[in-house]
Amino acid sequence: MAYDLSRRTALKGMLNGAGVVVGVPLLNAFLDGNGEAMAATGAAVPVRFGTWFWGLGVNPNRWFPTKVGANYDLKPELLPIKAFQSKINVYGNFNVPLDGAPNLPHATGGPAIRTGRALTAERGLPGESFDVTIGDLIGKRSRFSSLEMSASGDARNSLSGRGGGNLNPSEVSAGGLYQRVFGTGFQDPNNATFTPDPVTMARRSVLSGVTEQRQSLMSTVGAEDKQKLDQYFTSIRQLENQLDVQLTKPEPMQACVVPHKIPELPVNAEIETVMKNHEFMTDLLVMALACDQTRVFNMMFNNGASSLTRIGSTITHHQLTHEEVLDNRLGYQPEATYFLTRIMEAWVYFVSALDKVKEGNRTLLDNTLVLAHSETEFAKFHTIDNIPIMTAGGAGGRVKTGLFVDGIGTPVSRVGLSIQQAFGVPVDRWGTKSMETNKTITEIMA
Repeated sequence: MAYDLSRRTALKGMLNGAGVVVGVPLLNAFLDGNGEAMAATGAAVPVRFGTWFWGLGVNPNRWFPTKVGANYDLKPELLPIKAFQSKINVYGNFNVPLDGAPNLPHATGGPAIRTGRALTAERGLPGESFDVTIGDLIGKRSRFSSLEMSASGDARNSLSGRGGGNLNPSEVSAGGLYQRVFGTGFQDPNNATFTPDPVTMARRSVLSGVTEQRQSLMSTVGAEDKQKLDQYFTSIRQLENQLDVQLTKPEPMQACVVPHKIPELPVNAEIETVMKNHEFMTDLLVMALACDQTRVFNMMFNNGASSLTRIGSTITHHQLTHEEVLDNRLGYQPEATYFLTRIMEAWVYFVSALDKVKEGNRTLLDNTLVLAHSETEFAKFHTIDNIPIMTAGGAGGRVKTGLFVDGIGTPVSRVGLSIQQAFGVPVDRWGTKSMETNKTITEIMA
């Protein structure tokens, strides 16, 4: 029997006199010759964007390459990425001009990279983080506009938000992440049957019913209140989009395999526990992406003023960077550097997990761009110029990989501008004051 293959292909038959329908997953036969689009409709395979953060920087002389371009050299602390060097870009010598704003230790660098603005208060973000901007473009038709995670267990550990001091809170445990994504409300995209959740239908109906009142309220308040309401209603619109998605039968996804339930695991700042929590979270996130539950994510391995410890010790990673004596023979602080070694191992685990999932002739990593960065260059001195930055993956062929890019002292906002442009955000200038830039990093643009 010949089948007309399409994205809606199902196997139909009879069992004990009753009709049965069995769906099939997203087969390679449904894709075009390059595995880059759906053969029947031409719709593109999803591209994803995410971030991966670690605190307390690196030992610059042992991490940053010296050879610019392809086949860059791997110093000892960057050596763990060797297997994925061809898919990882490294960025050096990009600076954070503050225009008189204070350098708030372990707080200034991260928001500057994410928003293109200098931080003026200890908490929150000085503007919208560009993951949110990208999410508004590519995340409208997924169940979650973004997923935020903190492997070290602090829900406030986040660098994602729309500004105004607000942050998107992070999930702090693998068990919590599982329940949020694969618990109530999850619809397996490879199931043949689809039954909209009546609770979701009721919520969508209620939100739709207040549209006119929302518009009327906006017309009666002042400019400052309009700004607050606009931010609030933007969140409401996101919720409406998510509810619409939950009321629509999802497209089948080849790589989607619903994971087993994750048990509740310990959550604390001990590096051994954080590594394990990060691994479980990573595996769940990979399936959330493969099942098209979200297309935007933010993983915080630890916090900026890293509170990581080792089992049996109360001395934190942060304390060690400031108090441990520099070993003159080695040229670095060995106890503090132990944590950086484990952090780089965790980063490689994350990249590897994305790269294992096949999507046509590419991998999930190839169809994703992950920005990884810290908040300081050398923690002992709180330096915020030359903060270590990497990107992994090619955003579905939009970004060239395997390069070391020397920023030659230009603003770090060039990285954010280039990434946004790669995802189609209509922006030709980004950042404020001395971080405002229109200079794309052309060497990474495909």
